[in-house]
Amino acid sequence: MGKTITVAIDGPAGAGKSTMARRLAERLGFVYIDTGAMYRAIALSARRLGIGWDDAARLEKLAREARIELPGGGRVLLDGEDISLEIRDPEISEGASRVSAIPGVRRALVEKQQQMGREASVVMEGRDIGTVVFPDAEVKIYLDATPEERTRRRLKDLAARGVQAGFAQVLSEIQRRDERDSTRADSPLRQAPDAIYVDSTSMNEDEVEEALLKIVRARTSNGKEVTS
Repeated sequence: MGKTITVAIDGPAGAGKSTMARRLAERLGFVYIDTGAMYRAIALSARRLGIGWDDAARLEKLAREARIELPGGGRVLLDGEDISLEIRDPEISEGASRVSAIPGVRRALVEKQQQMGREASVVMEGRDIGTVVFPDAEVKIYLDATPEERTRRRLKDLAARGVQAGFAQVLSEIQRRDERDSTRADSPLRQAPDAIYVDSTSMNEDEVEEALLKIVRARTSNGKEVTS
């Protein structure tokens, strides 16, 4: 087998990382790894078991023992159960942000993510992929947008799932999450020094996808062979 390639996409909540990582993986023929879904899975499992989202010791044990699979098509399996829809609940999103701030949980899931990256070429998105999980990734991208634009996108996603929310409420949640992600002691959200910054505020999804593909093609020989 040839050398595997890792494309790392970091950025704040609502920047479009999941959508772009999924689309890039399809174009490149790589495996898409949604690290946020992994933290959501732990938050969901904890809620089901009555474990508080601040119970560091029990959450770390839970994260180490959980069998999380990402078979493709946006599906997420926890110990064999499809939880793809359940983890998208806004409450679980909040829980994921809280459990992801626990060092032991992050260490456990980073180990699982690194193993995934050793097994295949991947497009992996999150908040510390280029800085902690894969500091030697061949391609690093920091995808961003203004808080207001990220709020509009999040509202659109929620509406598509039949969830109604106000602009001010969602904006406040995003700003609170930005603060928590960027100031946590373990693996804070930040742009890797060698990551390429992409501001997607004024771009549609097709434009963002083409911009990211151009970056991949410039950084890897594999990317140059990809056809649209």
